[in-house]
This record gives sequence, structure tokens and C-alpha cells, in this order.
Amino acid sequence: MKYLPINSDDKRIRFLITLVIALIGGILFTFIHTPIPWLLGPMTAVLIGARLVKLPLFWPRYIRDTGLIIVGYSIGLSFTKDALSQIFEKLPSMLLMTVTLVVFCAGIAFIVSKLTGVDYATVLTGSIPGGLSQMITFAEEVKGIDITTVTFLQVARLLMIIFFVPFLILGPFFQKVNSGPVADITHKTAAFSGPFFPTILLFAVVCVICAFLGKKLRFPTPFLLAPIIGTAVINISGLHGPPLSPTILDLSQFLIGGYIGLLLKPEKLPHKRKMITLALISGMVMILGSIGLSLLLVFYYHISPSTSFLSTAPGGMDQMGILAHEVHADLSMVTGYQLFRLLFIYFAVPPILKLFIRVRRKVKQI
Repeated sequence: MKYLPINSDDKRIRFLITLVIALIGGILFTFIHTPIPWLLGPMTAVLIGARLVKLPLFWPRYIRDTGLIIVGYSIGLSFTKDALSQIFEKLPSMLLMTVTLVVFCAGIAFIVSKLTGVDYATVLTGSIPGGLSQMITFAEEVKGIDITTVTFLQVARLLMIIFFVPFLILGPFFQKVNSGPVADITHKTAAFSGPFFPTILLFAVVCVICAFLGKKLRFPTPFLLAPIIGTAVINISGLHGPPLSPTILDLSQFLIGGYIGLLLKPEKLPHKRKMITLALISGMVMILGSIGLSLLLVFYYHISPSTSFLSTAPGGMDQMGILAHEVHADLSMVTGYQLFRLLFIYFAVPPILKLFIRVRRKVKQI
């Protein structure tokens, strides 16, 4: 891969170039009125800059982590006592939806494995939804799994979700809001009547401390999950944090979008055309499957289609939380379902996968 004549050892210059490209993407997507422009715009621009223009781009992880902390705080504000009781009431349906989605993805992985000739364990690990970092770490621990393929499949699914879900969720079908007990409290957070300063500083310190504690304790997505938990605990206890302005939320999307754009490295992928085609098709099938599951939630709980779809969509909790903000969905319910699936995948899926892979290999040896 040939790069432009830029000192690739100077990370400050590389980051500055990446920052400019990301800003151009955000401004362009804002100008053409796309959904969540400050997430999609920087991500698309950096992806193009890194792969087509061949610039040696760089986006520090701590910049992305800062964006996740901001999103985590904003999501944590949606957790009130009423919202928490709703989540506990829906635990059985959370388990059912999560297991159904994982089994559905396992079936898609089997088909992709047969069509590509890639080992099923590799494709299965790359197809489990909502656990990018966890599945990549798992792939590194299990002998025989192709980490590059796993990373590509996970990132391709994530990109499909980020690109297509906003257009679906802002379309005519998902804009219809059903009346019902859950829809009535959509997007409500605890009332805030105090001064923005110094209250926001207190919550900022708590979120940062929680994020680093979460990382030390090896939480899944610690810079998002731990601030959500910290903010929610304080919020439920009676001290309510101030809501963030749209500008700050746009900034958080920008900080995350630039990092995501650099994750995908298609030049390292074996069987590029076939894998890319099948990854896109399987990603779309996953989205359609989650739409089907969301319809069950709409029927059973009488909630808005946007809330149900974002609750079941096989994406990341941060992206779904951002979208829930945009369409005024029930943030606590969306986060509750996404968080439950994240924890299920983090704690339950890896040991099940290890057992499955071990048994499958023994069967092959017989």
C-alpha cells in the first residue's frame, strides 16, 4: 500500500489530517441532511481517506473513549425509578429476544461458511451481534480462528447497522407511534432544575472514574457501560444531572465516528469479493430478522416501532443510544435490551462457543 509523502511516524500530523477529513465528512453529511451526520459523515470520510486516497491516518483510542463517556452519561440520565422497574418487568422477553437473535445469526453463519469455504467457527465468531471487542478477544484466545475474518465480519455488520438503521428508523414505518403505557413515557429523563455548573462537573468526574474502574474490572465496553451505570445510580438516588445540548451530542458522535472509520481493513481479507458480498447480504438479513423480532415487541408491549426496532437491532449500544436520542425513542428500554444482550454475549456466549468448537473438532477427528 503506497501512502502520500507524509511523515508516518508523526502521529500528531496523521491525526490532524484525519481530523480535517472527518470534519469535511461531518459538514458534508450535515449539508445533505443525512441521519446522524456527525457519526456517519466522519466515519465515511475517514474510511474513504484511509482506503482509497491511501493516507496514513490515525485516530487515538482515547478520543473515541471520550465520545463514549459522553454518550454513556446521556444514556444514564434516562434511567429513572420508573424506567428501571420497566426493565425488570421485561427480563424474560429480553432473554427470549437475545437467544433468538443469536441462534438466527448462527444459522446465517452456517450458510456463509458453506458458500465461502471459511471455517464455521471463524464465521460464527464473526457473526455474533453486539460484541465486537469481546469476539475479537475471544478469537485471539481460540486456536484456529482467523482474527482478520472475524474482525471484518464484525465491523462489516456494525457498518451495515450504522448506515442502514438510521434510514430505516427515520422512514415512514418507524415514525408511527403506537399508543400504550410504555410509549407514553418515551424519552423522558428525570427533571433537572439546578445549575448546569458545577453539577455537570460532578457527573463528569464520576463518569471518568467509573470508566477507568470499568476498564480495570474488564467490563464490556467500559467507557460506555460504566458511565451509564454511574450516572444511573446517582440519577436514581435523587441527584439529577443536566441534559446535554445537541452540539455536545454531535461532538460525541464525531469522536466515535472517526475511530470507526479506521477499523475496517478489507485489503487484509481473504476471498475479498465473496466475503464482502456475503457479509453485506448477511448483515441485511440480520437487520430484517431484527425487524421481525421488533414487530413481536410492538404487538406484545404496544410500544413505538422505533423503540422496539432499536431494542432488537444487532448493533452496538452506543450507536443505538445515539439513534434513540435522534428519534425520541424510549432510551431506557433501548439501552436495557442492548445492555442485556451485551452482558449475555460477554458472559454466556464465549464459554458456549468454546464448548461448541471443542466438540465439533472432536467429531471431525472421529
